[in-house]
Amino acid sequence: MLGNSYHACSTRWKFDWEGLVWVVSVVTGVLFTGSAAVSGPAIGQFEVKNLNATPGEIEFQSQNAHMSGNPKRDLRNVDGEIEYDDNSVAKQRHALELEFGITHRFKSRIGIEYEKERLDDPENPGQADEFNDMELSEIGAEIIWVLDPIEENDWGFGLVAEYEKPLEDEEASVLVFGPLFQIEREKWWSIINLYLVKHLGGDRPRDEKVDFAYATQFGRVLNQDWQLALEAYGTVDRIGDTGNAGEEAELFGDHNQHRLGPVFYYTGGFGGGASDDDSSVSIGVGFLVGLNDNTPDTTLKWSVEVEF
Repeated sequence: MLGNSYHACSTRWKFDWEGLVWVVSVVTGVLFTGSAAVSGPAIGQFEVKNLNATPGEIEFQSQNAHMSGNPKRDLRNVDGEIEYDDNSVAKQRHALELEFGITHRFKSRIGIEYEKERLDDPENPGQADEFNDMELSEIGAEIIWVLDPIEENDWGFGLVAEYEKPLEDEEASVLVFGPLFQIEREKWWSIINLYLVKHLGGDRPRDEKVDFAYATQFGRVLNQDWQLALEAYGTVDRIGDTGNAGEEAELFGDHNQHRLGPVFYYTGGFGGGASDDDSSVSIGVGFLVGLNDNTPDTTLKWSVEVEF
């Protein structure tokens, strides 16, 4: 999320190359070994992570999405049993998170997510496109390591590692790891998040696949309070030949999802007026369009971030 994207860090650090190589080696080993449960594409919250880290800063975040025009579920009769595709589809998703600034190089976040998702195991074909009730679905934590802090009219680079644990024991946990790039030029900015996504555990048949996901934001400051961004989100379900495709994947193939659309952000201070640097609120509202048949036609995205 944009948040206060233009509060740049004033200290530039040298790369810790040995630490970087160690972290990448460990996480890559986890991503490409072990086993995971069969699952559809890993669809995260529609949020772009930035490199802005301030020691002692606390930020409350509410990330929300409402999907419409969801793709119809494919089904087939196989030896008298109905098999359903495992595309990841939901009507609503809401995340409540707290982000903590540790140093100018590290920040972390914890959060919970509520979701109204499609039934995993319909009792009959008539329920193929029905949804569960809204319920608390998972908890998660992440850490962002800022290897090269962002400065005014400059670029920065970092790494993110995130772990998401579903509350249902039979569902797989998710490990997310990848680089973050951020560039600022006058009133323009761009942020690119690239992820490898690994599903871990679960009670269903095993599949060692690795997904690829991305989140990008290209924006411009309109005035003191308003910013406009073009954002894109997507997941490539299964990189190459990784994993062992289950029966659903063999029957229906993989389910990539891609979205693109504009998002407006309003940022202002409170408690001390718009000039108060110690507390601010950022509100975002946007409309994302699905770019392929596996993706819902439209996604209404809105967010609230309060920084203390």
